[in-house]
Amino acid sequence: MTKDEHIKYWIDTSENDWQIALKLFESKDYLYSLFFAHLTIEKLSKAVCVKKRFDNYPPKTHNILFIIEKAEYELTDEQKDFLLVLNNFQLEGRYPDYKQNIFKICTKAYTGNLYIKIKEIKDCLHKKLQ
Repeated sequence: MTKDEHIKYWIDTSENDWQIALKLFESKDYLYSLFFAHLTIEKLSKAVCVKKRFDNYPPKTHNILFIIEKAEYELTDEQKDFLLVLNNFQLEGRYPDYKQNIFKICTKAYTGNLYIKIKEIKDCLHKKLQ
C-alpha cells in the first residue's frame, strides 16, 4: 500500500469506529462507547503519524499520547492530560475487576463530557490530515 492508502485506511476505520461509539452511547453502553471513541482517536493519530513519518507504519501501540508524540504533533498540556484519561478506555486485555471499576464511573454525564473533548481532538486531527 502507498502512504496515501495507509492514511486513508486509518481515517476510514476511525470513522467506522466513531459511528459504533455513537451508537453505543445512544444505547447507554457508555464504557464500550468510550472504548470505540478511544479507537477513533487512536486510528486518527496513527494516520497523522503515517503522514508525518517516512515509512507507512505507525507505532504498534494503543497509547494515543505516545503515537502523537512520534508524529511530532504538538499538544497543549490540557490535551495531553485528556489523552492520558482517554487511554484508560483501551480495554483489550484488561482484568475483569478493572472493567467493573471503570464501568462504575461511566455515567451518561461523565461520558458526555468526555465526548466534548474527544470531538475537539478528533476535529484537530482531521485538520492535521488535510
